[in-house]
Amino acid sequence: MNRADSRLALQSFDTRLTDINDVDVAHLHALSISVRWPHRAEDWEMLRQYGHGVAALDEIGRVLATAMWFPHDADFATVGMMITAPRLQTYGAGRWTLEHVIEQTHPRFLGLNATRAGRRLYASLGFVAERTVFQCQGEAVFIAADTDGGEARALTADDLPQILALDRAAFGADRSRLYEALLSTARAVVLERAGRIVAHGLCRRFGRGHVIGPVVASDPRDAIAVCLPHVRDHAGQFLRVDTREAEGVFPEFLTRAGLGVFDTVTTMSLGRPFLPRIPADGPRVFALASHALG
Repeated sequence: MNRADSRLALQSFDTRLTDINDVDVAHLHALSISVRWPHRAEDWEMLRQYGHGVAALDEIGRVLATAMWFPHDADFATVGMMITAPRLQTYGAGRWTLEHVIEQTHPRFLGLNATRAGRRLYASLGFVAERTVFQCQGEAVFIAADTDGGEARALTADDLPQILALDRAAFGADRSRLYEALLSTARAVVLERAGRIVAHGLCRRFGRGHVIGPVVASDPRDAIAVCLPHVRDHAGQFLRVDTREAEGVFPEFLTRAGLGVFDTVTTMSLGRPFLPRIPADGPRVFALASHALG
């Protein structure tokens, strides 16, 4: 917070910025509830464990806005948890907190997933739209699906180097610290073929139920193979998958499994393109870790 102002008058509020880790998680949870985001207090804690950010507080300590960033490499970070209290969304709080994040992350280039309400703000600060993310969710239905063989099994400690290498090739950055945070609570399934891991998928508690992601594979049927055990485990329960797959067998599988498209957001980047750095003929991310984490 060296160059940008750390205080701002918003409407009748004298507002100051503070580190997001210095805020009571119950107050952060109340803010996300106010905009109908599904994050639990536990989800906020996981995000703070991995990321950094700022919160705007009024003179009596109420949280009016938040913005977070998540480092993935020395030159790349994703931005998320951009929330402004509904009564202040037209007074510049979102721009103020985002400008602080851009300052804190410089000279990294940035990626984010923008809601419809946020796209204009991000575009005004130079972010460029790249791809649509489809938020697929609903009551899971266990179904049969065609796969290309191989053994789908639980992750072991010995598998970790292989799944991190797969993710690095698919995402274009080292997310070892993110996987460390996710695997502390997630169940992970890998697909092994001819002694080599060719796909993996994680599933963890999030929001209203569970979320599947990241899912990394080179072939959509392999992505389905590592999702099937999670769908089976949560049949009849709320399940969510965020994917950039617009068509093909993977989104068709999600629809048949009861996970229809509920909403969309837009992947955007600042500094240089995010998604084109991923090889077209290699492994790719079929399901995101979450909107915030990419």
